[in-house]
Amino acid sequence: MSLDPIKMAGKLMKAVQYNAYGGGPDGLQHVEVPVPTPNKDEVLLRVEAASLNPFDWKVQKGMLRPFLPSKFPHIPASDVAGEVIEVGPGAKNFKVGDKIVAMTNPRNGGGLAEFAVTKESLTVARPPGVSAANVVGLPVAGLTAHQALTQSAGIKLDGSDKKANILITAASGGVGHYAVQLAKLGNAHVTATCGARNINLVKRLGADEVLDYKTPDGAALKSPSGRKYDAVIHCATGIPWSTFEPNLSPTGKVIDITPAPSSLITFALKKLTFSKKQLVPLILFPKGENLLYLVNLVKEGKLKTVIDSKYPLAKAEGAWAKSIDGHATGKIIVEP
Repeated sequence: MSLDPIKMAGKLMKAVQYNAYGGGPDGLQHVEVPVPTPNKDEVLLRVEAASLNPFDWKVQKGMLRPFLPSKFPHIPASDVAGEVIEVGPGAKNFKVGDKIVAMTNPRNGGGLAEFAVTKESLTVARPPGVSAANVVGLPVAGLTAHQALTQSAGIKLDGSDKKANILITAASGGVGHYAVQLAKLGNAHVTATCGARNINLVKRLGADEVLDYKTPDGAALKSPSGRKYDAVIHCATGIPWSTFEPNLSPTGKVIDITPAPSSLITFALKKLTFSKKQLVPLILFPKGENLLYLVNLVKEGKLKTVIDSKYPLAKAEGAWAKSIDGHATGKIIVEP
């Protein structure tokens, strides 16, 4: 079904927003607001699925103030998939009726709504037969895993490079479960940590050895086969540098996907002392071509999204609370 773009102007849509920092799930409000209008190089889509990321509730908590959000009220979520119903001026790559997956501008969000606008540069076609829920986790979590492995760790995902030893912490989470699969495409030996209930899942995703993070060896990040890690894709929190350091190869890197002030200090000290072992904070720079690459992997059956849970937009508070809890297995999806 395609909606007439002429009739969308001035129409209202259901959305979930918040008006101030803090408040958690109780701070979310169900509202009716005008359907957004696509500007230059943007498309308007009818949202079939949105995906939550820790980034979303961290913005609400005020952890990125004064930069984010750009203004209140704010409709959160940047991962969206759906159907194009209108194209803005200058948008050339998509037409009404196209199925797509995209990332909205994180400053503006917009995903927890019936309609959203996205820049054409961060919008890619969704292949026939691939559901919205199976690709909507890719824009933030998938691209973070891809950037951590290819740019920060230097892994070639075609498997043409020498075999690297990679550790992935919180490997059953949103970024972690994609990182395990991508690292295996890159011919890496993957050690992973997760909770006991997810060990078999993480093995099925391809990890060579999996540690329960609550056991002594898991807490120490010790490889069962005695390997030293060339790179750590660090998706957990609260692990000090002193735990990583003895497990790293001489030039090993810890790529921290959620850098806190303490990790930025470690990063600076390692640089200042010319240490060969480095802590590398990761800030996502999303690229459309990388998103297209990941979508094609899904189409080819080489990458899959583990879905923790699905919530209707009317129960978005439940999804929000689940994300804050921090123990989701894979992705949390909201469907209008």
